[in-house]
Amino acid sequence: MFGPMLRCLLLAASLVALAACTSATPEQRWLADTSAALGGRDQLASLKTLVLEGDGAMWNVGQDMTIDATGQTFAVSGYRRAIDVEGRRMRVQQTRTPNFLYFQGQAPQTQVFGIDGDAAYTVGANGSPTRTGAATARDRQAELFHHPLVLVAAAAQGKASVANVRTEDNEQLADITPNGSTTAFTIVSDTATHVPSRIRSRAAHPNLGDVIVETRFTEYADGPPGLKSPRRLAAFIDRFKSSELRLTKVDSADPGDVAAPEAVRAAAVPTPPAPSVVAEAVAPGVWFLAGQSHHSVLIEFGDHLMLVEAPQSEARSLAAIAKARELVPGKPLTQLVSSHFHFDHSAGLRAAVAEGLTVITQRDNVDYYEEAAKRPFTIEPDALARNSRSITVEGVDDGRVIEDKTRRVELYHISGNPHADTLLMVYLPKERVLIEADAFSPGASVQPYAPNLLEQIRARKLQVDRIVPLHGTIAPFKDLVAAVPAS
Repeated sequence: MFGPMLRCLLLAASLVALAACTSATPEQRWLADTSAALGGRDQLASLKTLVLEGDGAMWNVGQDMTIDATGQTFAVSGYRRAIDVEGRRMRVQQTRTPNFLYFQGQAPQTQVFGIDGDAAYTVGANGSPTRTGAATARDRQAELFHHPLVLVAAAAQGKASVANVRTEDNEQLADITPNGSTTAFTIVSDTATHVPSRIRSRAAHPNLGDVIVETRFTEYADGPPGLKSPRRLAAFIDRFKSSELRLTKVDSADPGDVAAPEAVRAAAVPTPPAPSVVAEAVAPGVWFLAGQSHHSVLIEFGDHLMLVEAPQSEARSLAAIAKARELVPGKPLTQLVSSHFHFDHSAGLRAAVAEGLTVITQRDNVDYYEEAAKRPFTIEPDALARNSRSITVEGVDDGRVIEDKTRRVELYHISGNPHADTLLMVYLPKERVLIEADAFSPGASVQPYAPNLLEQIRARKLQVDRIVPLHGTIAPFKDLVAAVPAS
């Protein structure tokens, strides 16, 4: 006698469930599907901590032999990332060891750093923490959410909004913005399994401008109780791979003290020091533009000026350009010789282009320099974004002479140097002066690139009395010779 009534009740329940399902928004369905794929919404909603341990590698992005080279890496050991998911805090410890000739030497380097809200910090070798700048804080805040459990947990806990769910090329994408954040993180999942394959976000890079920072996830396995977590994480900045981690442990254990030390929180957010450029006469019409860690050189010709190097930052390079014009106000500054593409030595490239300088560099830098000058800088507009110009760049193969009646300048490729394939040195034959970057840095305790520089000088039969370095202080040639064993 209860059969018809039971069937009616079951039918009514089915209709209610169907109505609930059809009324769910794409964002609600995405959260339900993705949470289920990772182990369940309840498990994610209760996730308070996450500890990742393992090893891996870091790539020498922007500092390798060429812009797209990937041969220089640091082996990463003792990696531990401890995350307070609720408090949005993270502390990372790792040891990295270079597999290439490194200017700081081959010894392992242990690094400890973290983020706590807007306070980013680094712990020095002496154990003392120091607060780092706002840009570093933004990058580490983003890194905190570049893990699927952390990002999806924020949505499951009602601490992040989900928007713009869509399907592209058999993948499902959703944009997640943590509460209080201005950064939207795009999480990409397989349409069939709903397992996240990568997370990406936009960021501002001082050399590359607007970039996509992406972390890719593979090899999912059991993680915190009831949840699945990737065991391999590969990070990219646009097309450049920056790191890959192989995790041996992923759990929700006590992360330890991940809060920023009180001294860090009490400290003001550091800002870059105002550029300081101090001119020192090297010879008539030649000035060493020193200051901070990276230097430039100004060379006067009969009708124009040449600047060697626009390094370190846009602000530093613009200050060097201003000092050049101040020293010789009656002549136009028209040329920039860029020693190589490494990010710390080409950070002022776009500033020089904005100022109308023709760029001269080793031939194999040309394609990247042209790309760099065209890249969008909309997140943090720079001088070139505000004063758009096309780059004029001239490549030097093995060598080139630039001269007039008053001055002769010889440019030579430093071939075979283990620091970079695209190094140029600048030789002033009348003054017997050699200008170079990184190949020899007077005063440095480690000189791994000096033997090649000395070999190049002798092979080209250059008569050098003084080295004018773009790191360190002006030194006699004998100091280079002394830095090379059995030279």
